[in-house]
Amino acid sequence: MAFQIDDSRPIFMQIADKIEDDIIEERLPEETQVPSTNQFAAFYQINPATAAKGVNLLVDQGILYKKRGIGMFVATGAREKLIEKRKQEFYEHYVVTTVKEAAKLGITTEQLTDMIRRGGSGQ
Repeated sequence: MAFQIDDSRPIFMQIADKIEDDIIEERLPEETQVPSTNQFAAFYQINPATAAKGVNLLVDQGILYKKRGIGMFVATGAREKLIEKRKQEFYEHYVVTTVKEAAKLGITTEQLTDMIRRGGSGQ
């Protein structure tokens, strides 16, 4: 569960993002149990209610589900759902912003494509 709490974002969102990352990177495969809110709270030294808020955010999105008396589990299809969500966020936050900035600077589509192909090597 190694990650640092970032003071610039709500902790419950960071907990949800950490679980999402673990699902996407298959450290938490579908149908496996996720750590309990008490485990998150103890590990990160946060209030259990804060940890629960992050977990419940993913329950509301259909990423996790509760097995009564046992705990929370990763839903079937959660990884694909998260990948699609992250692709859309990537598009909105990076691609659209980059294309708009390129247009302001007079960078053509071909020039932008070439920059991307170079991988930001600065050449």
